[in-house]
Amino acid sequence: MQESTPKSPTPNELRAQRLPIYRKIVKWMWILTGVGILSIALLFVVLSYQDLPTFEELENPKNNLASEVYAANGEVLGRYYYENRIPVTFDEMSPYIEQALVATEDERYYQHSGIDFEGLIRVAIKTGLLQQRSAGGASTITQQLAKMLFTEKPGSGMERVVQKLKEWIIALKLERSYTKQEIMAMYLNKFNFINGAYGIKAASEIYFGKGQDSLKIEEAAVLVGMLKNPALFNPIRRPDTVRHRRMVVFNQMMKNDFIKETEYDSLRQLPMDMSRFNRKTHADGLAPYFRMELRKELFRILNSKECLKSDGTAYNIFKDGLKIYTTLDPVMQKHAEEAMVEHMSKLQKTFWKHWKGKDPWTYRDPLKEKAELDAEDIARKRNLKRAVRETDRYQNLRAKFLDEIIEKVADEINGHKLKDHEIERIIQASEKDGVIARLVSRKTIDANLAKAYRKVLKSPNFNKLKGQWALLQEKVRGVFEAPVAMKVFAYNDQMEKDTIMSPLDSIKYHRMFLQIGSMAVDPLTGYVKAWVGGINHKYFQYDHVTSERQVGSTFKPFVYATAISEQGISPCYVVYDLPQTIHKDEGNFQLLDDWTPANANGKYTGEPYTLFKGLQWSKNTVSVYLMKQLGDTKAVRSLASGMGIDVDYKRSNGTLKIPKQPSICLGASDLTVMEMTGAYTTFANNGYYNKPTFISRIEDKNGNKIYVSAAEDRQALNPSPNFVMVQMLKSVVSQGLPGFGGLKSEMGGKTGTTNDYVDGWFMGLTPDLVVGTWVGGDDRWIRFRSIQYGIGAKMARPFFAKLMQRLEKDETADYDFTKRFYRPTGDIGIELDCEVYNQDHGPFGAFEEGEENEDFGGPRWGDEEVQPDSTNQEENEEF
Repeated sequence: MQESTPKSPTPNELRAQRLPIYRKIVKWMWILTGVGILSIALLFVVLSYQDLPTFEELENPKNNLASEVYAANGEVLGRYYYENRIPVTFDEMSPYIEQALVATEDERYYQHSGIDFEGLIRVAIKTGLLQQRSAGGASTITQQLAKMLFTEKPGSGMERVVQKLKEWIIALKLERSYTKQEIMAMYLNKFNFINGAYGIKAASEIYFGKGQDSLKIEEAAVLVGMLKNPALFNPIRRPDTVRHRRMVVFNQMMKNDFIKETEYDSLRQLPMDMSRFNRKTHADGLAPYFRMELRKELFRILNSKECLKSDGTAYNIFKDGLKIYTTLDPVMQKHAEEAMVEHMSKLQKTFWKHWKGKDPWTYRDPLKEKAELDAEDIARKRNLKRAVRETDRYQNLRAKFLDEIIEKVADEINGHKLKDHEIERIIQASEKDGVIARLVSRKTIDANLAKAYRKVLKSPNFNKLKGQWALLQEKVRGVFEAPVAMKVFAYNDQMEKDTIMSPLDSIKYHRMFLQIGSMAVDPLTGYVKAWVGGINHKYFQYDHVTSERQVGSTFKPFVYATAISEQGISPCYVVYDLPQTIHKDEGNFQLLDDWTPANANGKYTGEPYTLFKGLQWSKNTVSVYLMKQLGDTKAVRSLASGMGIDVDYKRSNGTLKIPKQPSICLGASDLTVMEMTGAYTTFANNGYYNKPTFISRIEDKNGNKIYVSAAEDRQALNPSPNFVMVQMLKSVVSQGLPGFGGLKSEMGGKTGTTNDYVDGWFMGLTPDLVVGTWVGGDDRWIRFRSIQYGIGAKMARPFFAKLMQRLEKDETADYDFTKRFYRPTGDIGIELDCEVYNQDHGPFGAFEEGEENEDFGGPRWGDEEVQPDSTNQEENEEF
């Protein structure tokens, strides 16, 4: 019997059979969906409590903000920074920047709340369903800001997912805390545009040489294009790539109706001009020496108790965005720098000619004793060795040869890392007995250091140290004596030139340039108006305004002023040019021997000199006579103290800044240009000293005052003797002097020159400005060898004349040449009319204008007695 075939289920029966399965699938889909949503929500909740910024951090995001230095007129002189970043507000921002940014980076910026879900869906569809390689990013401007401010670069794929979720949360928080405009400004201020450009303001200045509010649309497009990847779209290294990227920005601006198609067609054809690209450094701009010294003063002020932050820490000028307001006048500073180049380039040319065929580094003066010449040779070798060891080239070699062995030796001597001169001492001690003992007896080193040296000598590492030191010296000789291509300083439009020279010759070459230190101060306020610390900060960083040099005859007016003030001596008083002796038991000088200093050439004219003439000719005999009459140095030191000089400051070698010895009447003291200029404000300000000040106030990034300067002035001289001194200083500077013709300012001054023409000074004063100037070499042997060129009248005074000429011609300069020195009312009580004497000896003495000065054999104007070097007091007293 044939079996019947089973009947197939109908569609309805099949549907009924599968329905439970479908229901189960749907159920689980809903469960999974719900779990997924809950998981994501839970993840958001968990992340919101983990390593995310607090409200306070959101309100005060951490940024390294550059501090700006402002001139007296509000002009920015420069910046201090780790990152060259100065924030701008949205209202200050170029509209082209905003339009290009929105069009290119976040088209729906003003519609979303930090997360662009529409953009996320678009990206998901295109990358997932349509399998397109690139669908454009969905990261909003707010998310990018969150990433820059609060998250770090992730590692694994899971970390990237977590980071993205954190960015979403932070973005939502940012949107609640800030307006869209504030977020955009924060983003552009935070972004690193590379090449030292942090933020949109610095980027505009560095890449296009202008403020961001002055950017053209094509320039704004370049900067916005860099936001995608600044290294890839670097306009300096990849101009073709950046031009294409700029077209993309223009196209996006057209698509979003910020520009028309016709504008797009014309903009895309424009060349990309990067000719004004200039990577900024701290030394760029006006007054680099001033700003470097300003930094030191800021550190002192900001570390004082009254200027600390509320948490007790000090402000940091490199990251706290301070605003430093100074007294510097940019117009006057520009004139000072230009006058400096004009004068110093001419003086240097004379210097090269003067030394033609001779070498200052080996020259032996035939007029000096052998012992003095030998000492100078030793000093030259020592200074040259020090200069070599200060170079980066030497330090790199030293690290290669010595770092490892020095670390090993340091472990044996309590972590003390040996310096070069210490290694030389120890090696010398290994070859000759008694070296360390002598160092101790001379107090060059203490007992503990001597113990460490001896321990090194016994160390198993000593032979390795000695061997490595020998290898280093051999390598240094080879490297520093081999000629290489390099740039060196030169007086030309670029202030440098290309040449081939050995590094050793380069050091000698640069140290043969004469340097300058000059400061201009308003005598009525003490405000520093101009500061020239050297001839070129790129090649010569040492500041000569704050460095001490022997002052020579510029100190003599303090002696004259003391005699006139204390004893009522008239400037018509006559002193004969004859030897003047201060005996060892005379007055309160406490000399061990009689002191009879000579004139510079050892000769005496025997002629009568009024004090007028004595100061004008800077006769040593007159200054010594006045000091002898005073009977003590106390009155002169007291006046100098009143004029701002810390006379009792004790140096590390135990000497006082102004010694209690009569040789100070000849200028045997080392002072700074700043100290001397401040002191001379007394003469220009009716006897009132004004301490030079160059910071008016300091504000934090929010405009709150941190520091406000207070004037420091006091009466140092009564008006009558001060007026007499002004007349005497005026007599030194006459309209007949070279370079002074046609000047309208009432002015006075005093030159100064030290032994061997090492230092040349000129202190110039007008009722509106006091200018102190020093010129000389960084080494004593970098000097002129004759009085024809080496005196202050030739080295320093021409700079003052050139500066005055520039200021008087410039109507925009804050300088009033119509001002006149104050004259006290009534009888000043001191005889000023020297007419009877003048009938026999002319207006200022026996010489007629242009006649030869018998003391020097040089032209009359400006020659002065050459003062002894204060570095050896015994020599000064014998001089």
